[in-house]
Amino acid sequence: FMSSQALFLGLVFDESGHILEEVLVGDQAHYVIEDQGFQLHVAAEQIDRNVLHKLREQITEHKELVSDSTLRLIGKDDLFTKAMIDSSINNIGSHMDQIIEHGLPSGAQQWLGMLGFRIVVDHHGDVVRLEQPSTLIDDPE
Repeated sequence: FMSSQALFLGLVFDESGHILEEVLVGDQAHYVIEDQGFQLHVAAEQIDRNVLHKLREQITEHKELVSDSTLRLIGKDDLFTKAMIDSSINNIGSHMDQIIEHGLPSGAQQWLGMLGFRIVVDHHGDVVRLEQPSTLIDDPE
């Protein structure tokens, strides 16, 4: 399976701050990176999987904070809901292929963009950094 859509379209930038466009090569989505007058095509799936892995690391590293914040966000604080959220966090890796195949939930790209989420890649398509609101990962303690 190859990705026919860029998951993070509108959120991926080169190191000069230019937003990357998407182009289909055959039926596979690619991000287009300008490099000294050349247009480099990097498979969207390569960048998207790299971003998902980095997000998974951050979520796993801050599991309790993510779990507690999610409970507050949805306005529930019972053991059953906490167990479901914790299970989702623990199994986040198994959801990656589904996300790559089906895309992000409707509106997720716009929501991430409004929050200031940005992905910066180098001319090889390697993720240099993820820029995101500090409130998502800063521990309040």
